Amino acid sequence: MSTRTDAPTRREQILKEAARLFAERGFHGVGVDEIGAAVGISGPGLYRHFPGKDAMLAELLVGISGQLLTGAKQRLKEADGVAPGVVLDSLIEGHIDFALDDRPLITLHDRELDRLRDSDRKLVRQLQRQYVELWVGIVREVYPDLGEPAARSAVHSVFGLLNSTPHLGRAGSLPGRGATAELLHRMARGALAAAGA
Repeated sequence: MSTRTDAPTRREQILKEAARLFAERGFHGVGVDEIGAAVGISGPGLYRHFPGKDAMLAELLVGISGQLLTGAKQRLKEADGVAPGVVLDSLIEGHIDFALDDRPLITLHDRELDRLRDSDRKLVRQLQRQYVELWVGIVREVYPDLGEPAARSAVHSVFGLLNSTPHLGRAGSLPGRGATAELLHRMARGALAAAGA
């Protein structure tokens, strides 16, 4: 995924703070006034950007699922003609970036997905299935003896491993982003190699 160098928009600031607060205290434990205060505007001022908290939650969860899928497709496009193992490493790196940089969204997804409207929840699941299938295709190229159901299970297991970052402790207690990313990468490749053995 590409890294942004420009300043986040007000809408992006609101979403980032909403994700942090929802992850810390739960969706129902946070009011619009608190979200507004976190970005320096009044609670009612948020309604210029979002119709309510439900819309923020939907944009966060649908948005990150869409970003992961778009990022994976971009990595596959950029890696056209490259060895499958290199493509797999790139997919792992992209997911690790998400897992380390967007930890509140992982917590939010685990706790609050059921609060979405049915249509939004179905969209999240559809995007996630497409993301999984991209991985399954590459994993099967790297480990051709691995059947499709086993590859899918292995991919879900790796996501569970990588998405465990909210449970690793506070960001300051980790050994450093680079070392943590390297460790997660080795563990993900090790898990996939074990499944494909």
